[in-house]
Amino acid sequence: MTSETTGAASAGTWTLGDRTVNRLGFGAMRLTSNTDGTPSDRDRAITVLRRAVDLGVNHIDTAAFYFSPLRSANELINRALAPYPDDLVITTKVGPGRDPSGQWSPQARPEQLRGQVEENLRQLGRDHLDVVNLRVSGTESIADRFGALALLRDAGLIRHLGVSNVGPEQLTQARAIAPVVCVQNRYGLDAPPEDDDLLRSCGDQGIAFVPFFAIAGAGREAGAGHGDHDEVLSVAAAHGVSAAQVRLAWTLHLGPHVLAIPGTGDPDHLVANVAAGTLRLTPDELARLGAVRQHR
Repeated sequence: MTSETTGAASAGTWTLGDRTVNRLGFGAMRLTSNTDGTPSDRDRAITVLRRAVDLGVNHIDTAAFYFSPLRSANELINRALAPYPDDLVITTKVGPGRDPSGQWSPQARPEQLRGQVEENLRQLGRDHLDVVNLRVSGTESIADRFGALALLRDAGLIRHLGVSNVGPEQLTQARAIAPVVCVQNRYGLDAPPEDDDLLRSCGDQGIAFVPFFAIAGAGREAGAGHGDHDEVLSVAAAHGVSAAQVRLAWTLHLGPHVLAIPGTGDPDHLVANVAAGTLRLTPDELARLGAVRQHR
């Protein structure tokens, strides 16, 4: 079998609550606009989503606040994939959004979260959400907001809960209220070594760790494109793959609880990302890449 048909499953699986997903998933953020800010091509975005599922992707990360003037990631997912495959797990995020005046707000109040959950339900065309992450922007307590989501979970609107952009204390606060199935934080070869502690802690607690910007690194929303370290390029050349694929494979080697959600609006990039799930790095290569982090 080719890597194209086995990539999404080749890195293994992990369980989010009672839902099993392939560790190689897909992030929907880049579906709505091009890197220059112009709206994406609708038909191309739909093609990418359907192709991802064809390649075995059964974990898609999205949010109602992933939108451009003409595109909504959730509505693209609905148009492309509904009726949804039984094994597909859609993870969404709440927290950031627009306030009643239309201004961007990085952090919703507890009483606003139900409306955000219901908006995700409407856009996705579902009666419940598989996983909802509380996206955090700050170091203050998240107990009130996570508690509000726990009530929506008890009401049946949400199946499982996670957190995003959090520190260890905030994860502890959340776990004291309700089970946490995943932590979604910025992480990659460019991350400072001190971020490793939370990744390892999640593994010890049986919680999925889901890096975002794992490929883009310092490029963040603008995507990859900054210069890669010589060691990354050397490992890529040895395997005949791209530096982006090495970065993605490196995260998957960090532990069986680490999931990948690379995003793209390009069908060719999608295939390359999924194929990265088949890339096996040697202990020597992992050590060399680890040394890159130590000398950032």
